[in-house]
Amino acid sequence: MAQAKINAKMNDASKGKFSRTLSMADRSGQLLDSLDQIETRVEALREEATAMEQERECLIEMIQSIRNSQEMRSVCDGEREELSLTASRLLGRTLTVSISVDTIRNDQQEEALKKATAIIDEIAGKVLEDMEEARKRLQALHAACVTDAPPVPLDQKFQSVVISCALEDQKKIKRRLETLIRNMDNAEKTIKMMDNQKVDHSSLTNGK
Repeated sequence: MAQAKINAKMNDASKGKFSRTLSMADRSGQLLDSLDQIETRVEALREEATAMEQERECLIEMIQSIRNSQEMRSVCDGEREELSLTASRLLGRTLTVSISVDTIRNDQQEEALKKATAIIDEIAGKVLEDMEEARKRLQALHAACVTDAPPVPLDQKFQSVVISCALEDQKKIKRRLETLIRNMDNAEKTIKMMDNQKVDHSSLTNGK
C-alpha cells in the first residue's frame, strides 16, 4: 500500500514536470513568433522610410529643376517672381522634413563607403573644369553599379569598391550617380538654350 502511494506521487511529480516543460516550450515559441512579426514590421518600416527619403530627394530635384528651367525664363518678370517665391516656399517646407535610415556596417564596409564617396566627390568637384570628361567618368562609375550589360565601359576599380559596400549603400551610391548625371544633362541643356538666346539676340541686333 505504501509503495503504491510512493509510485503514485512519483507519477504525479513526473506529469507535473512534463507539463511545465511543455508550457515553457509553448511560451518560448510564442515569444519567437512575436519577434518574427516585429522583425517583419521593422524591415517594412526601414523600407518605407527609405522610400520617403528618396521621395524627399526627388522633390528637391524637381523644384530646383523648375527654378532653373527655360520655361521659368520665358515668363514675364512679375510671374517669374511669384513662381520663384512659390518654389522657394516649397523647397523650404521640403527641407524641414528630416528622414534618416542608418545602415549597419562593419569596418570593411565603412572603409569601402569612404573610398566610393571620395571618388565621386573628386569627379563632382571637377565638373566645371571639363563637363564632358566628368560625365564620361560618372557614367563609367554608374556602369559599375548596374547588373545589366552597360552601354559604356565600366570602372572596374570602382566596381570592386562598391561591391565591398553594404547593400543599402550600394543602392544610395547608384542613386547619387544617377542624380549627378541627370543634373549635368539639365545644366547642359540650359547652357545650350542660353547660347541660342545670345545668338538670336545678336542676330536681331545686327538686323539679320
